[in-house]
Formats: sequence, structure tokens, C-alpha cells
Amino acid sequence: MTKLYPDAASALAGVIKNDMLIAAGGFGLCGIPERLLDAIRDSGVTGLTFASNNAGIDNEGIGKLLRTRQVKKMISSYVGENKEFERQYLSGELEVEFCPQGTLAERMRAGGAGIPGFYTRTGVGTEVAKGKEHKQFPDRDGVMQTYILEQGIFADLSIIKAWKADETGNLVFRKTARNFNLPAATCGKICVAEVEEVVPAGSLDPDQIHLAGVFVNRIVPGAPYDKKIEFRTVRERETA
Repeated sequence: MTKLYPDAASALAGVIKNDMLIAAGGFGLCGIPERLLDAIRDSGVTGLTFASNNAGIDNEGIGKLLRTRQVKKMISSYVGENKEFERQYLSGELEVEFCPQGTLAERMRAGGAGIPGFYTRTGVGTEVAKGKEHKQFPDRDGVMQTYILEQGIFADLSIIKAWKADETGNLVFRKTARNFNLPAATCGKICVAEVEEVVPAGSLDPDQIHLAGVFVNRIVPGAPYDKKIEFRTVRERETA
């Protein structure tokens, strides 16, 4: 059975539904699954929870779904640069679970490995630790330290962006666009990947594959892409 779908809408057909927990790859606007996010928006589903490093910016990335009120909760590390996110959070329309960046990556990785939880010192003594189990463990020097229990993320759906895929779903990410895509891919029951290029099976160097096709259920070609950045800053041209 082929994993290749002609577009994002067909790749999500029979998968997307209301009240899902979705793990999304990307860091800012780098490596985000743009076509899949657009298809989720166009599907009209609501009550979504997203586990993602951030929520994009206004009208880009997950920010598009905030505009249409399809997101009820964000599990995120960085939520700046998004005025609509700020407005919904401060007005009580959006639930937010703040999660340190490394902890979020590990929670996704743990979910993908079938690990229900782990202890970490990150966040101890902060708002992040409130309501979580605390436990004492000795560190490498034998000194007792306080750790908090963090739960692995088991998502209903993973949506990610890769550079290349072969027809069996083996993926190669391009440089920093790998970011959260790899841990996000493994923690979902179903993983849908949008890619810039699809190549024949067997044409990728096995030593260069970043994510094995066993983790990928569906593939959709998304090119061409307009490479976006959050803020474009340039200096004025100096006169000769």
C-alpha cells in the first residue's frame, strides 16, 4: 500500500477529527508543516490541542488556526511574537501549558519510546513545577536533589516537515529544519509528513536517513515553498 498522497487534504482524510492532540514539528517558522496546517484549518475541526515548540506568528503556522478559533490548548515553550495568542490567553479563551524546550523535546521522545514519564530538575521551584509530583534523587556527587515528574506525550496525530522522502517513508531533514520534527514524528499514533521532494525507494543513502519509514504513515509533497522568517531585519545601505 502506497504512503504517498497527492495533497495535504487527502493525506489527512479519515484521520483528522475534533478534540485531537496533535504533535507538530518546527521551530518558529523553520521546518513547520505548512501544507498540513492549512489543510487542518480548511477541514474545520475544532477543540484541538497542539504540542509544539511555539504557535507560529500571526497568520503563519499554528497562528492561522488560532485566528479561526480551532485550538483550545497549546503545550509550548515559546509563545511570543503572536498577538492573537496573547489576546486569547489573557482573555481566558486559550489554555496554555508552558513546557521548557528541552523538556518538551524529551516528553515527545519519551512518548515515541513508550515511556510514560521521567524525572527532571528543569522547572523545579518555578510555575512549571506546580501540581507535579516532586521526588528526591541523589545527583552524580551523591547530593540529594529535587526532581519533578514530567509525562510523555502520546499524540493522536503527528504532522511534520522533511526535506526528502523516499516512497517507503524514509526521511531526510535539512539542517536546522530537523529541530522538533523528529521527536514529534515518533510520539503520534499516525504520522503524516509533508516533504519538499519525493525520490524512488532505495535512492537515499541509508547512513543519511534521519527518520526510518516505519514511523511514517503518509507522505504528501508540499513544494514549492516560500521560505519565511519571523522578522526581516536589514540595515540601511551606506552611501559611498
